[in-house]
Amino acid sequence: MNVKSLLISTIMATSLLLPTASSAKDKAGQGHDYRTFHTNGKIDYGKIGDSYNADLVMYLAGNQFMVMEDLINDFQAKNPDIKSIYVETIPPGQIFKKQLLKQGEINGEKTSMNPDLFASVNINHLKKLKAKGLMDEHIIYVHNKLELMVAKGNPKGIKGPKDLARDDIVQSHPNPLTEGIFKFYGSAMLKDLGLYEKVTAGAKCKSCWAIKGRTWFTSRHHRETPYRIEHGEADTGIVWTTEVAYAKRQGRPLEGVEIPAPLNKQDKVGYAIGPMSKARNMKNAKRFLKYLGTDDAQNIYVSYGFIPASRDELKIKPLVAK
Repeated sequence: MNVKSLLISTIMATSLLLPTASSAKDKAGQGHDYRTFHTNGKIDYGKIGDSYNADLVMYLAGNQFMVMEDLINDFQAKNPDIKSIYVETIPPGQIFKKQLLKQGEINGEKTSMNPDLFASVNINHLKKLKAKGLMDEHIIYVHNKLELMVAKGNPKGIKGPKDLARDDIVQSHPNPLTEGIFKFYGSAMLKDLGLYEKVTAGAKCKSCWAIKGRTWFTSRHHRETPYRIEHGEADTGIVWTTEVAYAKRQGRPLEGVEIPAPLNKQDKVGYAIGPMSKARNMKNAKRFLKYLGTDDAQNIYVSYGFIPASRDELKIKPLVAK
């Protein structure tokens, strides 16, 4: 091999070892936050402008990101005239405050303030939209529950949520500022156990140590916790049970420790979705709401660990202003 060839080979080999900006961004699956699905099977990533012109635009709670490809493919197969569907899956609190109530930007690009559908794990978000004249009706379409995630084999022998009081474990939890899983449910569980101050020291921050070296609050996604556990940066963390199911499905070295009811909040966690009152594609939004009530849609969610909604919950009902 000549010197030039050797140099090229060395550069190529080195480039494979170096983390790229894309891989760093994707370490917690965030590269799939903004997707446009097409009827020909193509998926575009990060085309924020599609939020203004796709045939159906949905801003959904981020913890269902893993379901979207199967769900949208099935929906489009049944509705091939809806040729492009833009789906955003980030924490609904961020969507509500920074994209629906004021002009938001993603990677320096403006995003639509008027999606066709908005979903949250906190129905009060929808009720507040009703009060502002931005939404009139909704359904509850699926449920979830809390679980603790640990490394495969559970090396610290964590048996349940009471173990979060232990001083020998490092924890990673969703931040209490923008993530509904902790703001509305995880924090309530800790308070029920009398452990809130012990675990969080009352901290209200993100991308930070609530307790130095012991309790970390994520930057944006609860799905940062699986990454931290895999890389030895945490021993456990509060996640949705669907996060554990998805990790196992991927063959990642992670497993779960069940949280018993009612501490797991399964009786409280309902995913609410409704069309924006001035939706650009209201007909398509209503078709998707109807689809969510089908056995096919519910079974897709169940296959990822979600709990199905009841027939009554899947009926469209008027919202009452918060």
